Amino acid sequence: MITTVIFDLDDTLYDEIDYCKSGFAAVSRRLANIPGAPASRRIFDALWKQFSAGNRTKTFNAALDELAIPCDDPLIRELIQLYRNHVPKITLPRDSRDVLARLSGKYTLALLTDGFLPAQKLKVRALGIEKHFEAIVYTEELGREFWKPSPAGFEKIIQSLNAAPQSTTYIADNELKDFIAPNNLGLTTIQLIRPARIHTQTSDQPNAKARHTLHKIADLPALLDTL
Repeated sequence: MITTVIFDLDDTLYDEIDYCKSGFAAVSRRLANIPGAPASRRIFDALWKQFSAGNRTKTFNAALDELAIPCDDPLIRELIQLYRNHVPKITLPRDSRDVLARLSGKYTLALLTDGFLPAQKLKVRALGIEKHFEAIVYTEELGREFWKPSPAGFEKIIQSLNAAPQSTTYIADNELKDFIAPNNLGLTTIQLIRPARIHTQTSDQPNAKARHTLHKIADLPALLDTL
């Protein structure tokens, strides 16, 4: 019987693409203040064009080149920090809100998320979900080497909640990194495949696949009842 449910954050409880759009909007407003720069809407469109084409590492550089906005390393670093530190305009989807409300009290809930601080904390605050979780682990606080697929975050939650691995489940989205550690630790794993998810790659690594798959978070309570 499942007693503890650990949630991933990005592309599990909300669509991460909404956060990306919010960050690009903040960056666009900053760049629009540069003398001679185009309007923020045009800058946003250039950033989104690069991101949508799969450029996830040099998005700012490529967009600024396209827009003929002079840039150097200090400006790119500033934009990266602005993206990571902006207060995101994101909201918790109704289905996620309903599921968290239904599960609270019936299960012990926890949150485990990778990513840069304070970005992840700002996301949690914007979504208004802290109240649902008995434990929240930001793996960045443990050290970059403890991002998933490291088991450290899972072990910390299990220890702090005194939870039995066989009675704990983890729901997340990314097959490349999310399920290896919890599978190895004996947790039940569930992959949520949201239509707008960013990470769609599959993995050939042992134990990388989740034990169960859902396409709607609204179906989670019913699945938990069967485990």
